Amino acid sequence: MTETVISSATKEVVIGFGRPFVMIGERINPTGRKLLAEEMKAGDFSRVEADAIAQVAAGAQMLDVNAGIPLADEPALLAQAIQLVQSVTDVPLAIDSSIIEALEAGIAVYQGKPLINSVTGENEVLERVLPLVAKAGAAVVAISNDETGISEDPDVRFEVAKKIVSAAADHGIPAHDVVVDPLVMPIGAMGTAGQQVFALVRRLRDELGVNTTCGASNVSFGLPARHAITGTFLAMAMGAGMTSAIMNPMHAEVKTAVMAADVLAGHDRDCAAWIRENRDPNAGEGAGGARRRGGRRRAATA
Repeated sequence: MTETVISSATKEVVIGFGRPFVMIGERINPTGRKLLAEEMKAGDFSRVEADAIAQVAAGAQMLDVNAGIPLADEPALLAQAIQLVQSVTDVPLAIDSSIIEALEAGIAVYQGKPLINSVTGENEVLERVLPLVAKAGAAVVAISNDETGISEDPDVRFEVAKKIVSAAADHGIPAHDVVVDPLVMPIGAMGTAGQQVFALVRRLRDELGVNTTCGASNVSFGLPARHAITGTFLAMAMGAGMTSAIMNPMHAEVKTAVMAADVLAGHDRDCAAWIRENRDPNAGEGAGGARRRGGRRRAATA
């Protein structure tokens, strides 16, 4: 089965069918985070450091790092952020930018094999990004849109993904190093958004044999009780074959849904991760524990 290996200097993470779902922490991204954007632009990376540590502690196996701030020196900021994150965590990273110079700067300082986020089906983008990915020996996120924009037809999005996988092969990038993002639309604006993604993920798994990812929080944008929607969406997407997502592992409802889906899919061997996460630290103690111990003593002396 397809396996995409991403690495830091000391740790490998494998995205693949039959393996535990890979949670890619989304929070190191100034988009929509005004305070973080202002701090990064001013050279203050303390929040970046704190977010990196907190997401890994919450269970993220990878982190996405983005420094897209208007009127800022994105290449320099992204390189600095990557170096900082790699100094405080050992998880692999996704280098996230639509600016080729920023991707180049991020790759230049990265230790390991990164996931480049991202390339689209636009011919100009393919010709600029794929040689960079190939030269770095990296993996790449393939976003299923092209010059015509984001199609509401999942068949069109599938064809865009197929085009990117083929173009990657022309540059020596194997299909197992292409992780397709089928594009998740807000369910509040498009009622069929979930169904479209599930159908598309199945085709990507069965016909192209590629791993998949998404920006999970997009699906619940604008809705109340967002985390319940996002968590349920991810569990259903995993059932269709999705193998990773850019998400916030610090949202308990979302993380719990992912971990439960791993258990039910048989990807959490002996339910070990679930038990570690959910074991009662006081089990066997307190009044109940005392009663159990007392019961055993009485049985032994009877």
